[in-house]
Amino acid sequence: DYTQNPFASSHSLDTNPFDDPPQQQPSSAARLEELRRREQDLERREAELNNKAEHIRRHGRNNFPPFFPLIFHSIQDEIPETSRPLITRLYQLWLVLLGTLIINMVACMIILISGSPSGGGDFGGSLGYLILITPLSFLLWYRPIYNGYMKEQALYYYFYFFFGGFHLLFSIYMIIGIPGTGSAGFIQTIRLFSAHTWVAAVFALIATIGWVVQGVGNGYYYLEIYKHHTAAGQTMAKAKTELASHGAKAYFTRG
Repeated sequence: DYTQNPFASSHSLDTNPFDDPPQQQPSSAARLEELRRREQDLERREAELNNKAEHIRRHGRNNFPPFFPLIFHSIQDEIPETSRPLITRLYQLWLVLLGTLIINMVACMIILISGSPSGGGDFGGSLGYLILITPLSFLLWYRPIYNGYMKEQALYYYFYFFFGGFHLLFSIYMIIGIPGTGSAGFIQTIRLFSAHTWVAAVFALIATIGWVVQGVGNGYYYLEIYKHHTAAGQTMAKAKTELASHGAKAYFTRG
């Protein structure tokens, strides 16, 4: 059509040729799904924060050992008032044990330096005792009875009786102090004083006193705990039921 004006149409002016190409808007369903997903994520995070806050409210923050907190330990907050003196004494005896292990190792190190034929065995054994007995004594006899008085569950008492009995035998062994066994006990002390090895003898004497104090103390409270356990009606059948109900987590958890 030669009579039509080719410049008369305004369709080419409807859009700006320099604009960015239009983007496809998400559908309403997709937007709702995204909002729902974000809402669920916020609810999950809120639940996690609430659970952490509740755990801290009920159990406190981990505070033991002080240099690398792994568990929560508070006799004042977790042990019934009538049982706090006993558990406090047991904790103090565990600290005496820790100090005795350190002094025992120092005594054996001096025995080694002094040129004793049994020095190597004594120092190696004392170092091994310090590394192993420190955590094992806490986990295998102190912590079970702590939990036993906290929760009054028979399973903890039997853990304590078993491993606490072994600890009493170990204490007797260390009190004797046979040369070459890693113990600066009674025999080692007499031998060192007789040889006029005064520094080692003094450390050995302190270690011997430590072994006696914590051994006699633990023996006394072992009997006291047994009386309490009997009076409370804790039985092996009850312990087996607790083990069947809770499994191994009954020992490791506090709930």
